[in-house]
Amino acid sequence: MSAAAGTHNLRTVRFDRERLSLDDVVAIARGVARPALSSDLAFRVAIARGADFLDRLLREDGVIYGVTTGYGDSCTVAVPPELMPELPRQLYTYHGCGLGAFLAPEQTRAVMAARLASLCKGYSGVSVGLLEQIVRLFDAGLLPLIPSEGSVGASGDLTPLSYLAAVLCGEREVWRDGAHLPAAQALAEAGIAPLRLRPKEGLAIMNGTAVMTGLACLAWDRAEYLARLATRITALASFALDGNAHHFDATLFAVKPHAGMQDVAAWLRHDLGSTEQVERNGRRLQDRYSIRCAPHVIGVLADALPFFRTQIENELNSANDNPIIDADGERVLHGGHFYGGHIAFAMDGMKNAVANLADLLDRQLALLVDTRYSNGLPPNLSAMQGERAAISHGLKALQISVSAWTAEALKLTMPASVFSRSTECHNQDKVSMGTIAARDCLRVLELTEQVAAALLIAVRQGAWLRCRVDPQRALPPALAVMMAVLEDDIAPVLDDRRLDLDLQRLLERMRDQAWPLYR
Repeated sequence: MSAAAGTHNLRTVRFDRERLSLDDVVAIARGVARPALSSDLAFRVAIARGADFLDRLLREDGVIYGVTTGYGDSCTVAVPPELMPELPRQLYTYHGCGLGAFLAPEQTRAVMAARLASLCKGYSGVSVGLLEQIVRLFDAGLLPLIPSEGSVGASGDLTPLSYLAAVLCGEREVWRDGAHLPAAQALAEAGIAPLRLRPKEGLAIMNGTAVMTGLACLAWDRAEYLARLATRITALASFALDGNAHHFDATLFAVKPHAGMQDVAAWLRHDLGSTEQVERNGRRLQDRYSIRCAPHVIGVLADALPFFRTQIENELNSANDNPIIDADGERVLHGGHFYGGHIAFAMDGMKNAVANLADLLDRQLALLVDTRYSNGLPPNLSAMQGERAAISHGLKALQISVSAWTAEALKLTMPASVFSRSTECHNQDKVSMGTIAARDCLRVLELTEQVAAALLIAVRQGAWLRCRVDPQRALPPALAVMMAVLEDDIAPVLDDRRLDLDLQRLLERMRDQAWPLYR
């Protein structure tokens, strides 16, 4: 989102001490909403009260971690008063050691929104000016270039968030309209004065869970849509394989009370129409598990998503800083709210459930392309007839790619949280690995979306071929609508052709959530 994109015409998400939703962060990340700091006087007074309390405490020679002391294991080192103003810059400077791919602009906006949300709770001892500076970056379309690697998830996302802190002060680099440029130049051209951080503000920006939480918001949104899409793909696969819709009967599912699984079965009933058992010559009484048990597989994710959402939104709406500044009680509370264990658990669980969708769809494709199991469909779903049929290979290579993507997704399901490492002279001796878990989850989502894109090609081809092989079979209304939509993007595969462009187009549609599914 650039300044030229007309940010003031977007939906506004107000940041104050009230609860934000995961959807608010996703909307900001996608550039369809803009953050605005509340103008409510009581909110602004509450924020200022924390900063004023710290100032008074410093005048009275109070001891505050990260303000009058060094950081981490250096908390026993007293900082001379004349050097205290330099300490915030020292913090973000020495944490400038991130590597790996930069977070995408969408991800960076999610991270910034998550950090702003935490600081707005009023327990971090920051000034209103710092909050306003973050909003200015949004409005100017200036996004810090944040390397994705280098956080162990406690004390928060220190290294990646140091890039936000530095940019607020006119250092390091930013994205602007897709280009990289020095932050000092970008701020000057936007008319934004670099910030000089107050005593605790460097720590307040960096010592929290904003990176893992912002990424988790995006992951949840993609996983929720993917569960619905996997259900629609399963319905098309069932039709293409001449499957048994009675596997999804309402009475059958009423006896196993997992609400998400029951929802998936209901969606399949909606898509396939009648669930009455109809015998046809040569038809199996029971479909193979990747069709028959699809609600049980997809349902695991569907049932887990509300729990994951609660954990992510609780973290989003927390003051996940250290120390916590209780201005009303005039106390400085030293704790560990930067620990990202809840996000780590949610992301480790989510990537497992999502990878199972990849495995499910991979198995469905194996049935569709194999004449032993496809109930009369041609080998590899090749539609070519006549002499050229001998050299036409249909979706043979696509299945190989799907197998590769699925294997990689499954390989990444090892929980990141169990790989805690003791760091920083054993001060951070138990860490969450939440950011690595979130990055892994996003990668598993990406791979599973690629599998889903391939399956859309396959089920579109398979359903079309089923109607050609069995002219008496008609697509149920919901599937007919989906087929018509897919036909706009995917031509039938007749003679062999490259499919990467089709896959990329389908991935774009998927990430835009272009197909309404069971709403």
